[in-house]
Amino acid sequence: MSTTDQTPAVQRTGSGAKTWRRPASIVPQRSVAGHALVIVIAIMTFLSCLTLGAVTLVRDTASVWQTQIAREATIQIKPGDGIDMNAALAQAQAIAAGFGGVRSATIIDSAATARLLEPWLGAGLNIEELPVPRLVIVTIDERAPPDFAAMRQALQASVPNVSLDDHRNWVDRLISMAHTTVMIGIAILILMLAATVMTVVFATRGAMAGNGPVIEVLHFVGAESQFIAAEFRRHFLWIGLKGAAAGSLAAIIVFVVFAWWSSRNLATPQADQATALFGNFVIGTTGYVGVLFIMALVAGLTAATTHFTVVSRLNGIDIGRTDHD
Repeated sequence: MSTTDQTPAVQRTGSGAKTWRRPASIVPQRSVAGHALVIVIAIMTFLSCLTLGAVTLVRDTASVWQTQIAREATIQIKPGDGIDMNAALAQAQAIAAGFGGVRSATIIDSAATARLLEPWLGAGLNIEELPVPRLVIVTIDERAPPDFAAMRQALQASVPNVSLDDHRNWVDRLISMAHTTVMIGIAILILMLAATVMTVVFATRGAMAGNGPVIEVLHFVGAESQFIAAEFRRHFLWIGLKGAAAGSLAAIIVFVVFAWWSSRNLATPQADQATALFGNFVIGTTGYVGVLFIMALVAGLTAATTHFTVVSRLNGIDIGRTDHD
């Protein structure tokens, strides 16, 4: 038998017409192991896509934090004996607005301050009767920010019980935590893909063991390693595509349902705080493109792993035969 015998066979029917028939695959098309591998690949793809979605969400949130913190700073004035709060707020606003790089300085009035405290202290607060600090929001030009040290010095010299918070310390910590979370997510994603590869390796070896005599006969009578590897690669690529597509579709459904559920539960204080930290839990276009990339990657890894596993096994057969000779 030669490799030319592996081309599609030609049959003549009674009428003399020619029909082309592809020979049966050397890999069983239906087996319990094949079905189990589809399920395993689907689960691994689903978990990989969820991890990628979480990484995308955290990364986008960190980017929003960086953008927002580059736009604003906060002046806080604490109440005290003999302090005219309204006059102090107006003076702080004027000082901040006089610095270059400041777009605007806005006083947070009593009603807005009460709304900020409502999730914790309830509605109907009288801010004038409570020792609550008052705020001035300074909107800055992120391309040419003001000199915060000089602004802080000018405020402290003119306004009692004042402090300037440019938010850098705690936001830097949050962003650092977000970057760490992203790196952990990427590491988990790599481990999942590695586990998928190992699963395919063992499944391929099992399929080869079940078809060992056929493979060895084909190989010994002249069938090229590339032909045998192509048969296995085609079979396991189809398995990988089915499993990866199922896992990716399940992940997309989870993303859509979670985004819908999140949008339906925004009218609560807890949801407001979660939205302030993480946004609306909506996976953007990058996340969905990443899901498609994971699906293609898992299917490609399945095919490539199968190819190299089969070729390595056949090379081992050749080495063993050479040693015996």
